[in-house]
Amino acid sequence: MPKISAPTIAAHRAQTRERILEAVAALTRVQGIDEISMTDVAAEAGITRTALYNYFPDKPALLLAFTEQATAGFVDRFRSDLPAGAAAAERLETFIRLQVEALAEHPHPAAAELGASLGPDAYQALAEHVAPMHRLLTGILRQGVDDGEFAALPVESTARLVLAMLGAQRVPLLRGETTPEDAGRLVAVFTLRALGARETPAGDTASPLLT
Repeated sequence: MPKISAPTIAAHRAQTRERILEAVAALTRVQGIDEISMTDVAAEAGITRTALYNYFPDKPALLLAFTEQATAGFVDRFRSDLPAGAAAAERLETFIRLQVEALAEHPHPAAAELGASLGPDAYQALAEHVAPMHRLLTGILRQGVDDGEFAALPVESTARLVLAMLGAQRVPLLRGETTPEDAGRLVAVFTLRALGARETPAGDTASPLLT
């Protein structure tokens, strides 16, 4: 890692913190989040363990910061990938595609396993950090129901089902039994059909995945 050069102490701390989170991102591409140690992160970031603890007192705090950053990045990418006024079906497909890509890039254990690893307090904080993604999904579903694209199903319960289906792709992806493209298509097709995505008056389906 190149040496950090910053004009102020505050800038240096910000750059070091960003390097630490980049190290977590790099490590999650080759090993599960639950397997990463503080020693691994310090080595990857090119700093000492003592320096790392000056930024994050323990692994749960580090993972919470990484999750918060990843969630913000997901929401930004979701918004940038969609044209203005996109239909709910297109928004849902994009959400699913980006979720599967993120899952393949940064493997993480199932929620119950992660909760056991982090402890109840940190796990609750983690749930709060990922809440924006859940709200984004429920908003998509609510738009689809309101616009008549989707069947009038309870959006909160439906969102949990969609997230569960996405989580079910974790192991097949890690084992190389499927690809992000195939996994995303499977979840999107299943979900859109379950939601009763209707055909347009011209006879074209609401989503290209349903053809």
